[in-house]
Amino acid sequence: MSVGFLLSSPDDAVIWRGPKKNGLIKQFLRDVDWGEIDYLIVDTPPGTSDEHLSIVQYLSAAHIGGAVIITTPQEVSLQDVRKEINFCHKVKLPIIGVVENMSGFICPKCKNESQIFPPTTGGAEKMCQNLNVSFLGKVPLDPQIGKSCDKGQSFLSEAPESPATSSYGNIIQRIQEYCDQRHFQEEKSNV
Repeated sequence: MSVGFLLSSPDDAVIWRGPKKNGLIKQFLRDVDWGEIDYLIVDTPPGTSDEHLSIVQYLSAAHIGGAVIITTPQEVSLQDVRKEINFCHKVKLPIIGVVENMSGFICPKCKNESQIFPPTTGGAEKMCQNLNVSFLGKVPLDPQIGKSCDKGQSFLSEAPESPATSSYGNIIQRIQEYCDQRHFQEEKSNV
């Protein structure tokens, strides 16, 4: 589900104040028939806004598994992520871990890696060590990701040999392991 489906044109801007945005978030969570799901992924913009707080509050009864926080290697992105981690701690939202996106570029021809966005302060991995947060992995830049998204196709199916596909697989596995362990612990405590 996306706000984009509610707009008359894909080029329309969403210019809504807090109450309208929060109402829409509540409506998405309450009125959309999600069916039987294992995971609900909510993609939010960077920051610690009203929307983030609303999502946490509206989903609190559903026992949120946790947050996966995405960053890029640059310090300007890591600054926002540190705030998001602090936000999660304050609202008692578990942090599954952090993913570093756009982490190097692996040339499809020669397989050499170049740092297009060099981690000037050590990147997400060092930040996670300093903050005692799980580091889930790095996803390298791959032009095929954008092409697949533009076509509405699965990158994982379209580029199975890409280093990014392998990275995604490892990250997904770590998230699933975290959720399985958390679910097991919840069941155990309810007995």
